Amino acid sequence: MSNHSRRQQKKHSHTPLRVINLFLLVIFILLSVVSLFLMYRHHFLAFRHLNVIYGVVIVLIILASLFLCIKNKARIFTTIILVLASIFVATTLYGFKSTIDLTNNLNKTASYSEIEMSVVVPKDSKITNIEAVSKLAAPVKNDTSNITDLIEHIKSEEGISITPQKTDSYQDAYNRIKNGNSQAMVLNNAYVSLIELSTPDFKSQIKTIYTYKIKKKINRKNTNHKEGVFNIYISGIDTFGSISTVSRSDVNIIMTVNTNTHKVLLTTTPRDAYVKIPDGGGNQYDKLTHAGLYGVETSMKTLENLYDINLDYYARINFSSFLKLIDLLGGVTVYNDQAFTSKHGNFDFPVGQVTLNSEQALGFVRERYSLQGGDNDRGRNQEKVIAAIINKLASSQSVTKLNSITSQLQTSVQTNMTIDNINDLINNQLSTGQRFTV
Repeated sequence: MSNHSRRQQKKHSHTPLRVINLFLLVIFILLSVVSLFLMYRHHFLAFRHLNVIYGVVIVLIILASLFLCIKNKARIFTTIILVLASIFVATTLYGFKSTIDLTNNLNKTASYSEIEMSVVVPKDSKITNIEAVSKLAAPVKNDTSNITDLIEHIKSEEGISITPQKTDSYQDAYNRIKNGNSQAMVLNNAYVSLIELSTPDFKSQIKTIYTYKIKKKINRKNTNHKEGVFNIYISGIDTFGSISTVSRSDVNIIMTVNTNTHKVLLTTTPRDAYVKIPDGGGNQYDKLTHAGLYGVETSMKTLENLYDINLDYYARINFSSFLKLIDLLGGVTVYNDQAFTSKHGNFDFPVGQVTLNSEQALGFVRERYSLQGGDNDRGRNQEKVIAAIINKLASSQSVTKLNSITSQLQTSVQTNMTIDNINDLINNQLSTGQRFTV
């Protein structure tokens, strides 16, 4: 065989490998473009120039692979490099996309609130379905929109027209069905805890014959805040279960974060503070906790008006999410300055450093009757636990596991903080390594 023939045979034998390398290069470029777009769009790896290094390495791999493909050199080496690089970029891209999806799920529930409206009758009533009800007691003046939505829904879905019998309050409506003056009553489930203050056995004295969940969009405009400084409203609602459920806000804390100085200021407003409540509250004075009955945006407006500030973001948690977060962090340690026994859980808390599991932490932050300063001391205990949570979340161990923590809390927490906001905080922490002081 002549030298020319051998060269031709060798050239043809390498043609499939060259085509494979060009195909791998195209795949790598596509993965890299999407990965780089998401990285810069959502501020991933924006600490210690890691994003720049990542981008430069990708460009160098593309240029080197393109050169080797054109020159038809080091074909097997090029194949190995492109396969390994594609796997690495694909894995990184998957991580970016998973994080974005997690945050979007958190933001999804933050776009609406859920109000559960029911029709209830006395537990010994012979009425078992909505068809048997023609009139029902309802505080139309106090909860106009929700009651109207319920009655219209019953008419459109069940074909039943019901006339509301006007009452002064949900408590008054309950008194009417208890005394036999009305067949049934409308019940906004957010008000159950209020009724139980005067009627502790309320739930055991009624039965539900119809339920309708109303979803309402939460409208919060983005505010312009000083670079590196922003306010987060932390709302703790007094329920278990769905985080989107409207309820009283028993914890009302403004967390002011300064990423320039790495300082966090916590401002607690007592739940029973007598304040003007806008929107559904009609700018009338009432307890701050009741602002939560009109939605998280009303609680935020109430505090903004009270302190003449802007609240940039909010995080809303309930008992379920609080328990889960403490468990994920492996408990928290706080300093307790007065010995007490909690009503919730009957836990004994001595003076000094105490390490709390999730159930103990819930008892610690809910207690007020056993404390010398009542609600004010409860607010201070809530601040202690939040400070402990922040310090644990800001630790290098927790920051690297934030995706895992977020994924397990995505159905238990409401927040309007975007992926960009969260990544900026993570990048700042990883870049400086400086602990936040609370």
